[in-house]
Amino acid sequence: MATPEPPLTPLPPTNGTNGVNGLHSPDGPMETATIASTTTTAAAAFDSAIFRDYLFALLPPLIGAAPQDLESLFDDDFDERVSRFAAEGGGVMYVVKVRDEVEGELLDAPPSFLYKLSPQLTYTPSHVMTIALIKRTPTLDPITPLASQLHILNLFGGDETPYESLHAVVSNGVKPWFDAFVGARGGGKDGGDTKMGIPMTKKKFAELELSLLHLQQNVEIPETHLIIHPVIQKAVEQAHASNSRPSLSHIPPKLLTDSTFLNTLHSHVNAWIKSIQAVTKLSRDVSSGTASQEINFWLSLERALEGIEAQLRSEEVGMVMDCLRNAKRFHATVSFIADTGLKDATDVVHKYNQLMKEFPLNELLSATDLDRIQESLVLIFGHINRKLKLSPYPIRRALPLVEAISRDFNDQLLRVLTSHRLPFQPYDTFERLLTQTLTIFRTWEDLIKEFTNVAREVTRKRAEKFIPIKVVAAHAKLQERVRYLRDWRKQHEQLAVMTGPTKGLGGMEVGGMDMEEEVKEAYEVMKRIDVLDVSVEGTEIWVAAENAYNERVARVENQIIARLRDRLGTARNANEMFRVFSKFNALFVRPKIRGAIQEYQTQLIDSVKEDIKRLHDKFKTQYRFSEAYHMSQMRDLPPIAGAIIWARQIERQLLTYMKRVEDVLGKGWELYAEGQKLQSESAAFRKKLDTRPVYDAWLHDINRRDMGVNGRLFEIIRLRGGGFQLAVNFDPQIITLFKEVRNLLWLNFQVPHAITNMAKDAKRVYPHAVSLMETVRTYGQTLDLVENNKGIEWLVAEYRNEAQRMVSRGMNIRWDYFVNQYDTARYVSTADGRGDNRHIQFVREFASVVSVLQDKTNNVIDLYKDISRAVEDLATCPYTSEAFSELLGKIQAAIDRLNLEGYANLDHWVAELDKQIEGILLHRLSHIIQVWCTEFDRADDGDSRRDTVALRDITNKRRGDKRLKDEKALEGSMTLKPIVHEIRIQNQVIFLDPPIEHARHTWVRQLHDWLGIVCRLRRIQSSRYEIGLQMQGVAVAETSYTSLLTRFPDNTLERPFSLIENKVQQLKDYVGKWLQFQSLWDLEAEYVFNRLGDSLAHWQQLLTEIKKARSTFDTSETQKSFGVCVIDYEQVQSRVNAKYDSWQRDIMNRFGQKLGNAMKEMHAAILKARNDLEHHSIEGLVGSSRRY
Repeated sequence: MATPEPPLTPLPPTNGTNGVNGLHSPDGPMETATIASTTTTAAAAFDSAIFRDYLFALLPPLIGAAPQDLESLFDDDFDERVSRFAAEGGGVMYVVKVRDEVEGELLDAPPSFLYKLSPQLTYTPSHVMTIALIKRTPTLDPITPLASQLHILNLFGGDETPYESLHAVVSNGVKPWFDAFVGARGGGKDGGDTKMGIPMTKKKFAELELSLLHLQQNVEIPETHLIIHPVIQKAVEQAHASNSRPSLSHIPPKLLTDSTFLNTLHSHVNAWIKSIQAVTKLSRDVSSGTASQEINFWLSLERALEGIEAQLRSEEVGMVMDCLRNAKRFHATVSFIADTGLKDATDVVHKYNQLMKEFPLNELLSATDLDRIQESLVLIFGHINRKLKLSPYPIRRALPLVEAISRDFNDQLLRVLTSHRLPFQPYDTFERLLTQTLTIFRTWEDLIKEFTNVAREVTRKRAEKFIPIKVVAAHAKLQERVRYLRDWRKQHEQLAVMTGPTKGLGGMEVGGMDMEEEVKEAYEVMKRIDVLDVSVEGTEIWVAAENAYNERVARVENQIIARLRDRLGTARNANEMFRVFSKFNALFVRPKIRGAIQEYQTQLIDSVKEDIKRLHDKFKTQYRFSEAYHMSQMRDLPPIAGAIIWARQIERQLLTYMKRVEDVLGKGWELYAEGQKLQSESAAFRKKLDTRPVYDAWLHDINRRDMGVNGRLFEIIRLRGGGFQLAVNFDPQIITLFKEVRNLLWLNFQVPHAITNMAKDAKRVYPHAVSLMETVRTYGQTLDLVENNKGIEWLVAEYRNEAQRMVSRGMNIRWDYFVNQYDTARYVSTADGRGDNRHIQFVREFASVVSVLQDKTNNVIDLYKDISRAVEDLATCPYTSEAFSELLGKIQAAIDRLNLEGYANLDHWVAELDKQIEGILLHRLSHIIQVWCTEFDRADDGDSRRDTVALRDITNKRRGDKRLKDEKALEGSMTLKPIVHEIRIQNQVIFLDPPIEHARHTWVRQLHDWLGIVCRLRRIQSSRYEIGLQMQGVAVAETSYTSLLTRFPDNTLERPFSLIENKVQQLKDYVGKWLQFQSLWDLEAEYVFNRLGDSLAHWQQLLTEIKKARSTFDTSETQKSFGVCVIDYEQVQSRVNAKYDSWQRDIMNRFGQKLGNAMKEMHAAILKARNDLEHHSIEGLVGSSRRY
């Protein structure tokens, strides 16, 4: 507050200023203690003359007083009061102006006033004005002007209450100053303001302003003070002094019969009745004033009635009534309460105040933003609607009360919106504020509808006289203005954007005019007016400003129309036209621009016809054959809901095309001939797109079917090809049903309650049904895997049996248990904290068991494949101990893993596998024996070679052509190195070195080595992880495959040994021939000659045999090969030949001698016989012949 500054007067040297000035003197240093002492002295010795002169200069113009009238301020205590005020303790000093009321003063005499200076405030009815002098610093500095150290505040009084002046100070001084400071300092930093508590402070200022306004608007309820006779008052005081209850004994007996005294008491009672009736019959017009006045009136009236009741319960009033009853004046006492109407009025006020108490009107009046206004409306009408059903507050008063609330709502909304300076706000902020404002208006309308329903219901229940329930909203004009202003600003913003630099229209001078600048200047006209002023004058100002705006904008529209027509004229097809229209679409709401494009109607309608034709073709392909159907299946959309969505999408596209035409051609386009035809075609197409028949057909089909979630959990179905299969007894249509219901509810279809319940039941059991279906499917697939892999059924038998036990257990469970258990489980929890019952637990256990079966089966299949591959490789791998051991090691490792994982029947399974391996190894042994025999029997002569080829052909036919290459490689790797035997002669003894038994031993050992490759292999075992078996001392089973040698089905094993024996026999025979030549040295010639004797036949036979035997050694070769054995006779050949020649010569010579002798003897015999013949006659021979 600006105050005149008094002239500064020179200070006498005794006021301590020298010391003060000394504080600021730069001459010489001073001690700290001296400075502090000097400061204290200066403050304590503040010259009151300075304050006196300041008051003389300040007060006369401020409080309207002459300087001589102010002398009463400066009494003897003035200096002391000023010293205390100037010191650190004092904070404020009050200058009080009081009317001087002098008895007997003439009415027309000028009033006189008294002036007082006081550190405390008191209020009296004669109070006129108070000036508060508030220090801004802890102490007053005498060398600084007091105007900069004091804050001046004028507090008015007099006839009016102080509420008006305090309200003016807060609303016009303190609050605006605070807002200005915060606005200048904050700079829009909302986050900082929130942290500093500034919004809360603003709210408190608003609440304080509102409270002062309420106090100012309150209807004053007259205070009722009951007149008490002095005698009665004295008697009560005497009774209190004697600590006794007041009674008639305390009144002098003469007065109890004194008619004058009794008349006085009677008149006092009548005065009480009138004063109380003045309060009980008090009322106000609810249609005038504000809602807070109505609320405060009833609350104040209740307090006044409570005060009257308290006075009537006082002892003084009781004694007055006792006196009148004692005097038999019953007409004054009997009807006293009834005459006052106090009871009825109190009852009515109490009931009315059920509505008025805690009325949240202050939330509206103190709201500082739109959100709080909306929240306050909800609170207010929630309170009214709730309390009207309890309180008998008349509806005829409630309607004006709501209208008064509407006026407060209108004022508060104006106050908040005006503070935002709407025309200067950016469009986003403007749109947000007005959208929020319109939302608040809609909230009001919704709340009024609810209030109207409540009011009608209450009127009907109370049986009150019918009155039209209608609320005339005071904010209707403001609502209309806000709606219009929002649309107008939207059109302006569209025009401003289109003429901006980003749209290609702004920044260019067309026809000598900058459109962007022109639009901005047109909008500047609207900034100069109050756009929310809905009064008559404000409306006229708005219309004038809008006309000026439209004049400037019309020129811009003309330029835009010219450019728009130019672009449409250069468009090559309808799509380019639509592209132009989409770019300028925001401007088509302006009638002038919309009218300029109507000539392009035919082209656009043709384009839309083509689009609609494509929609027809798309619809005629049917949903089931469209791409959307497959996408719906992938997205788990059921068929009916998918078809409805598909049809609605087509309908939405159709509406989009229709809307495009309307956007381009304007409203009423269907009135044209072409437009009407297009409209009729689209309407007919939309009828075909109606999805209601699809829904009704589905509903009829569902009602016709006997669908439900019941029956057993599992079922056994017969397959077409024979056999049975386990399945879940759950109709897939039930799953489709609840999906259909869910989607149809999303599509806002009203599904019947029975079907919804059925779908809910299906939805409840759906997770369990899907789990069971998946489990059964997995179970079936796993069994198929087991069937396809015949070798593993023994291993997974235990898990399969467990799954079958679960199936047999589930055969007795019904779906009804799941449906019924769901509702109880929602409210009743089990003791162990689990909400699942045993049926749900069965589903989980079954899934777990089948999952284990599947995992175990897949695992064992992988291991079985590895084992089978290794077993197959045993038949084709190289015939080496390393190859066989490696494969059997892989097999044994897989078996150990199976054992470690606890597969059942492993012993039996391994035994079967071992038999399979034995068969393969036995076959390999048979083959290797054949190969060995073939290799052993190989000879250089043609007969042996033919035998070998024939043997190989037989082997190939047995094993198959596939293994021919491997067998040849195997045979090639088997080479039996021939054993060389030498026939030697030593000391005239022929012998074989080494002997034939050595060859037999070597061949048998080689055969055993080849057989040992297989027979020495370690057998596979199933119990390597069984500790009990390892602890036993006796071997449970053989650990090698030696026993395979006893399992040949034919004489396979005998053959190599027979070949060896045959080969040995051949060697013996051949060597025996050579050993026969030993006789060449052992025999004596005479012995031979004597044995032969003289029989020339024997001699001739011997010579023939000698000639034949000579072929044994009489050759050019030096050795004889028997395939795997070679006889070297080089050493003995020459000696035997020489010895043989010697023997042959001797025998030939002796034979020659024998032959010569025999020839001589024969010749002699012949001669003798000749001679004998010659001496006989022929006649005698002939005659004797006849007789013979």
